[in-house]
Parts: sequence; C-alpha cells; structure tokens
Amino acid sequence: MSISQAIEKVEARYAHQPEFVQAVKEVALTIAPLYDAHPEYQKMKIFERLVEPDRIISFRINWENDKGEVQVNRGWRVQFSNALGPYKGGVRFHPTVNQSVLKFLGFEQIFKNALTGLPMGGGKGGSDFDPKGKTDSEIRRFCYAFMRELHQYVSKDIDVPAGDIGVGSREVSYMFAMYKNLTHEYGGVLTGKGVGFGGSLMRTEATGYGAVYFLANMLGAQSDSFKGKKVLLSGAGNVSLHAAEKVCMLGGIPIAVSDSKGTLYDENGLNQDKIDWLKKQKAESKPLTDYIAVYGGEWFAGKKPWHLKGDVAIPSATQNEVNIEDAKMMVENGVKYIAEGANMPLDADAVDYVREHRVHYAPGKAANAGGVAVSALEMSQNSVRQYKTFEQIDERLKTIMKNIHDSAAEASDKYNQTDNNYIDYMAGANIVGFKRVADALIAYGILN
Repeated sequence: MSISQAIEKVEARYAHQPEFVQAVKEVALTIAPLYDAHPEYQKMKIFERLVEPDRIISFRINWENDKGEVQVNRGWRVQFSNALGPYKGGVRFHPTVNQSVLKFLGFEQIFKNALTGLPMGGGKGGSDFDPKGKTDSEIRRFCYAFMRELHQYVSKDIDVPAGDIGVGSREVSYMFAMYKNLTHEYGGVLTGKGVGFGGSLMRTEATGYGAVYFLANMLGAQSDSFKGKKVLLSGAGNVSLHAAEKVCMLGGIPIAVSDSKGTLYDENGLNQDKIDWLKKQKAESKPLTDYIAVYGGEWFAGKKPWHLKGDVAIPSATQNEVNIEDAKMMVENGVKYIAEGANMPLDADAVDYVREHRVHYAPGKAANAGGVAVSALEMSQNSVRQYKTFEQIDERLKTIMKNIHDSAAEASDKYNQTDNNYIDYMAGANIVGFKRVADALIAYGILN
C-alpha cells in the first residue's frame, strides 16, 4: 500500500477524529521520498502500523467537589509506540480533551521523542476535567482519582507521563503521591515533579528555552541572529514567558504575549523585570491587562498577536490556534521565522501558506522538543539517584536542540527538499523521526 492509499484509509476509518487525521497527513505527505527509498517500509507496512496505537486505555473518574457532590469525568491514556523506549508524553486536563485530540498529540509525540535521540516511545493522556475555577482541594482529589485509575498501566519502564496544559508541578506531585501510595514504590514514573523529590532543574524553562535555541540555529543557518529581532509570542504560560526570557538573553526583543482574552503589546519590548512580573501575574491568575498600569503598552482585546509587525513568531498557546488568515497577517507583517512552541499551533492551511511564502518554519515536533528532552534527563537522574546542575542541563539542552536542527536540515538536503537555501524543516524533521522509529520496527519484525 502506498502512502497516499494509507492516508485515504486513515481518513475513511477516522473521519470522526479530524485532529488525528490532520497529524497523520502532516507526517505522511512529507515522508514520501523516504518511503520510496526504502521499499522494506512498504513491505512491512510500517506506516499502517504506526498510525494505530498499541493500545488506548479509557476510564471513568469519580471524585467529589468541595460541596460533597459527586463529579464524573472521562480519562484516557494513548500508548502509541514503544519502539524506541517506554511510552512518554504528557497528561492534559482541559474540557476539549477527547480521544481524537490525544491521538493527534500522541502520534506527534512518537516522532518528537525520536528526534531527541533519547530512548523514549510516544504516548499521551488526559481528561476532560477543567481545572479552571477549581479549588486546590478539588484539583488534589481529582488528581488522586485520576491516578487511582491510571496507575496499573504506567511505570518507569512501561509508560512515563508528564505534565501538559492544565497539569503542572502541583498536579504531577499529587499524582505521584497517589502512585507511591498504591504501589509502595518510589520510581521515576512521572516527570515534572518538584525539585527535591525527583524533579529536574530547568524542566519549567525547557520547552521555551529549547524553542529559542532551535530558532537560533535556524537564524544561524541563514547567516542571521536574534540581535534586534522583534518577536511575537502567543500564550502567556511557561512556554511563552520562558521563550521570551531566552529571546532577551540572545539579543532579541519580545514585543507581544497573549491569552484567551487578547494580546498585550509593548513596543519597547519585554525585559527580565517585566517577564518576572508577568510570571507572578499568571501564577496568581491575575489579568494580563494589569501590565498597562505598571509598564504601559497596549491591550488588544479579543485579538491574537499576528496583526502586529515582527520578525519572528513563536506560537505557544495550543493546537490549531493559527489559521490561514493569521498566517497571511504574519507574512504581511514581515515575519520571516516561525517556531512552534505549542504542539501543532498552525493548522494545515496555515502551514501550507507560510511554507509557500518561504517563511522559515520549524514544526513543534522539532522546535518544542526541549521539554520532553529534559523530561528524559529527569528519568535518567531518577534512575541513578543523582541530580544535575542547571548549567549542566542547559548545555545538554543546547546540544540536543542543535542536533535536532542539524539532522532535520541534513535530511531536507539529502531528500532534495532544500530549495536555494530554504530548508524544509517540516519534511526534514518528519523524515528523521520516522526513519528512526521505522528502522527499529524493521529490526523487531512484526511484534511491534
């Protein structure tokens, strides 16, 4: 079966899961040159095998709110592929979570983890529980109930969940506590734990810093740098604010961040003091608009940052936040480089548009792999019962992101996807990640 036939089969079988189909097509349409060069992949039906998860675990979660009322939510864990190592991927708590979204994220995770060069498979999990508006005690009870159901399917050598949207260090710590209570085992079953009881330094910063390190390599490949570049960021959480922080360190000028209510614009640029203020504001769930009274700037209610002029864009909020109209605004406003801080924040039409207009574009599986890379470093620290310093992890992260960039660029060139120094990072990253997993599956025969 050819790649195009495999896509048609996925589209027919999973027409009710549009997010998942989107993720499959994004990979499939770029790996054709690799597939053509390796007939053994087609013979062993590697693509058809990879688009079907090893298993999907679905469960009900019963918990009580502060009023003593019984609440019922749905939970899932999608264990997609352990060809390269234990299943690895975040847990998301958000009302939009469903099986299609988790398969979309889990499929991406297979290749993102492969790109790091570290021994991790791909998976994803979560619940339609909405932590917004919940008290700390309600969140704690929900996390306990969630792990009570999930604990029998995960362990440090089988499946290692982490945080994602709605799941930070607090939630991971509650889940870890329940896991220890049920299994009587202190193992590295979750990453993103608090520093001091198994967590790694720099995990909070890793995704944002990693995206900027990848961008620095992209700029360098075009004999360019961050110096003086105006940077637009969406989101105002860990990824966005830490990316802004690293942009400042490298000489760039972050001028906008956003949330679901609108965009904060500061033409003078964010500096470390302003970023620290924003971190505190978000931690206390206070509005971004308070920034205006303290530092000035403008607030664009209900708008995304892409109507502003800038050189670099780092969309860091959620999947499919950037549509084709947003992409057109980016191009019109001078954006020359885009790195996805979130998981597939550009929808398919937006990706096509920016690539057609030769905007240097880095997909999330490459650009935001820094988070899972440092999660893997946390796993190794847990295994040897030793901690690394912040500086040691930062240097390792820089190296990993450079290696991801260079391997994607080399694959783009090798498979004739580079055009007049325009590097197709999407094709390159997909080819590298897919080949690493495919070669392992070929070696295993048909048991994986």
